[in-house]
Amino acid sequence: MNYPDSVHFLYALGNEVKTAKFGLERIRAVLDAMGRPEELTRFVHVAGTNGKGSTSAMIESGLRADGRRTGLFTSPHLAEPTERIRISGAPVSATRFAALFDRVHAVVEKLLAENAIDLHTTYFETVTAMAFLAFAEEPVDIVVLEVGLGGRLDATNVVHPALSVITPVDFDHEAYLGKSLESIAGEKAGILKEGVPAVLARQRPEAAAVLEARAGHLHVPLTHTADWVVEDLQVVARGSRFHLRGERSLSIACPLAGEHQAENAVTAAASLVRLGVPGPAIESGIAGTRWPGRLEQVSADPEIIVDGAHNPAGARALAAYIDRFYADRRVRLIYGAMRDKAVDEISGILFPRARQVIVTAPRQARALSPESIRLVSDHPDLHTAPDLASALELVRDASADDVVFITGSLFLVAEARALLLGSGQ
Repeated sequence: MNYPDSVHFLYALGNEVKTAKFGLERIRAVLDAMGRPEELTRFVHVAGTNGKGSTSAMIESGLRADGRRTGLFTSPHLAEPTERIRISGAPVSATRFAALFDRVHAVVEKLLAENAIDLHTTYFETVTAMAFLAFAEEPVDIVVLEVGLGGRLDATNVVHPALSVITPVDFDHEAYLGKSLESIAGEKAGILKEGVPAVLARQRPEAAAVLEARAGHLHVPLTHTADWVVEDLQVVARGSRFHLRGERSLSIACPLAGEHQAENAVTAAASLVRLGVPGPAIESGIAGTRWPGRLEQVSADPEIIVDGAHNPAGARALAAYIDRFYADRRVRLIYGAMRDKAVDEISGILFPRARQVIVTAPRQARALSPESIRLVSDHPDLHTAPDLASALELVRDASADDVVFITGSLFLVAEARALLLGSGQ
């Protein structure tokens, strides 16, 4: 297939969350049939609720700054599925993506014909297998591999990594992972392997107890970021700077906005230390990280910031950012979400901080209608717009005192970036 056809087929498999089929039997059968490409490289396996993507990006950037040929696997993508599979910082080409898809799809079809698997691999399973194949054939020195959903039964959990990393655990996807922090942490702890070192970010007590118990059972050497000392922390609207003392002393300049990103930078730095990366590469790698769509300024006049705050923890981080840097500005909020999100809680966190709220819908079948969002809010200046372009028309009169936040679904963020920056950004 060509690239558009391969992408169309992947989307036809259904939403990767809604159609998730937990279990490793299918992905293992496919990988076995391809010669187990996942065994041909080293991995850093990253799980967590929030921050795992940006932490993965910082770790990969630090490894690349150390001269290593890297792979990076993340999800979801913003504009194109090719973004999910990166070699040395660059997405694979559309041609390469389509070729990888053809090879995995052919294997899957053969296994189906032989009744060796029950169903076609899901969107996420298929792209995961494609990534393993790409990384094995490049080849790369080390891959930073982000978990898709959960950990224990996630398709990425077929690897035996050099290092496991767990970012903060919070509530998200409760229908799949459980309704308590303990149950969610149990799923994340599923990436821990016997004797394999792990880095744990600061956790809420309920999650920490589960993670540490599992690590103890598996004799996992743990690095806790809470044992590292952050000094002289300076958080500004576009990033943060601080000195970090632990196994080493480091001067960190994090270019990702939000105080929570300083915490993610500590996790990335501790992980890179554990991997033997020298201090200068850690510092330059983190400083050079790029992770679009998260508290990213996409327009200066008027000031427009996009952020994929799609769950309550993400909403709290965005709220803290608004409180810290935009309390004296007129905040105008454009919000859209998927139907499976905790919109009541998220809107309760974000909407009171905005002078004006415009609810809209991403161009996705699972998008929650603006009218449905309106029903859960009594904001005094709330408007609906059928799509993002219409929502942006409602803030066309933004003045220098205004700041516009576009948030909620990453699909909405991707649309905003395409409209405001151009699809190639």
